Amino acid sequence: MIIERTLAALATAAAIVAAVVISIVAAFFTLYALVKPSLGEAGASAVVAGAAALLAIVIAVITASKLDGDRKKAKAAEAAGTGAAGSDLAGLILGVVKDRPMLSAGAAIAVGVYALRNPALISAVVRGFMDGRGKT
Repeated sequence: MIIERTLAALATAAAIVAAVVISIVAAFFTLYALVKPSLGEAGASAVVAGAAALLAIVIAVITASKLDGDRKKAKAAEAAGTGAAGSDLAGLILGVVKDRPMLSAGAAIAVGVYALRNPALISAVVRGFMDGRGKT
């Protein structure tokens, strides 16, 4: 049930991303068609390239500010004493899973595909768990 919901959410996200990309490409074609009569083909291409670079800069600034905000929140939580649970590896992983479920699902799928293609990894992990259980 959870996997089906996750896959449905991933498919929905992929459809949204595809629609946005198609819209952006269509907007660039429109910009090219609008500018071509006055600047020619080379000029219109330069304007479209500049618009694409400007879009990339805007996306990078928004992403950087979002990441900076996440760092500030983490530092504030750590200063308040609530970051103690996230200090170990398990707490960190659980925090990432809670904060970013789509990223976690994608990583889990990637690890699963890698593990299926590398059976030695699966046997090493199982052996590690079994060896650890006998010693305690």
